[in-house]
Amino acid sequence: MLTKMVTGFVAAAVLTVSAHAAPAAPSEIKIGTLYASSGAFAAISMPVYSGLKFWVEQKNAEGGVFVKPYNKKIPIKLVAYDDQSNTATAATLYNQLITQDKVDLLVADSGSVLTSVAVPIAREHKMLLIDQTGTGASFFTKDNPYIVLTADPVSSIWPKYVADFLTKDGAKMGVKRVALLYATNDFTGTQATAVRNFIKAAGSQVKIVYDQGVPTSTTNYTVLINNIKATNPDAVVELGYPNNDIAFLRNLQDSGVKFNFVFNIYSGLETSHLLETAGAKAMQYTYTYVTSSVLHYKPEFGMGLDDYRAAWEKKNAGGKITFGFNAVAGYTTGLVLENALAKTPSMDQLALRKTIGDFSGKLKTLDGTFQIDEAGAQIGEITPLGQVIPDGKGGVKFTVVYPPEVATGKPIYPAPQQ
Repeated sequence: MLTKMVTGFVAAAVLTVSAHAAPAAPSEIKIGTLYASSGAFAAISMPVYSGLKFWVEQKNAEGGVFVKPYNKKIPIKLVAYDDQSNTATAATLYNQLITQDKVDLLVADSGSVLTSVAVPIAREHKMLLIDQTGTGASFFTKDNPYIVLTADPVSSIWPKYVADFLTKDGAKMGVKRVALLYATNDFTGTQATAVRNFIKAAGSQVKIVYDQGVPTSTTNYTVLINNIKATNPDAVVELGYPNNDIAFLRNLQDSGVKFNFVFNIYSGLETSHLLETAGAKAMQYTYTYVTSSVLHYKPEFGMGLDDYRAAWEKKNAGGKITFGFNAVAGYTTGLVLENALAKTPSMDQLALRKTIGDFSGKLKTLDGTFQIDEAGAQIGEITPLGQVIPDGKGGVKFTVVYPPEVATGKPIYPAPQQ
């Protein structure tokens, strides 16, 4: 009788321990993503993919990434497909990653256009979408918990420093009339709306006198530049993807038209790419976002900028991809995932989402402070406004001009007539 009782207690104890033991660990953590090796978005997609892949290879070289629910390091398998910058192809491949590959984590391709098709698919399948750089404001709603933006500020707040500069410092320098030209997609369309709203809310003398959206596929801006010139603006804000900015800057230089202030996005985000395609002369004295590919934040997690850039360039030596903000963005995404896996109580998608929300505002990487709002939109990592200045060696450098607390110099306004 005593033997049976002892045996019963041991069995109960074993069951109790088993109930609280870590679940059986998988052989790998599958991360699914897309990239565009060709087409309109290759210039932003391939650097992001290279940064994410860098992080995966770094973790695997260390024996894998630590996953709290299994209390051990587990190797990462990166499942990646080429969407060729095509949204229909991307939609098919996102579905494949979820339903056939059954990935543990779903990471969007770069940019708002290729992310836009992933948002409803991820939500339908109750899969958390790790949104790297898709900043369209419409992606983020309080009734959708299945999205987190990791590396870019949401477009509804991103251009705040541009508008603040124009309505404050710019107004003091004589800026009164602003021309707004933008590509009609979630990324730059949202930024255009934000610029309008910020300028209107400022209640200053600055007014928008030209406001025109064009297809993202636009490759010739000559007529548009002449139309803008006819409105006699003091400042021109051009918002587009790399191919838009390249075409605009080339056409502006070729036209001989001179504006006192020109803003574009990708002189700052993908500087090396624009130097190769538009040229230093076309970029000189324009204004742009100064990003974490140039600014040295003090990371508390992950590599610092100089070390990361050196390691990235060594790994990508001889390739066609140039280092810029998007290479930082992909690596930053990896750091967010690393933190989430190390802290989540389970691999449940909403548990992962809650965990990421819990360290919002506390994670400091080479991209600045990671901070999201309740809808998953990135509200940290806002990039200062800078001016592109000749470096005297045939290239360019940046002077941060706004906000004042991080400024490294004064703006040169009006732009010199070259």
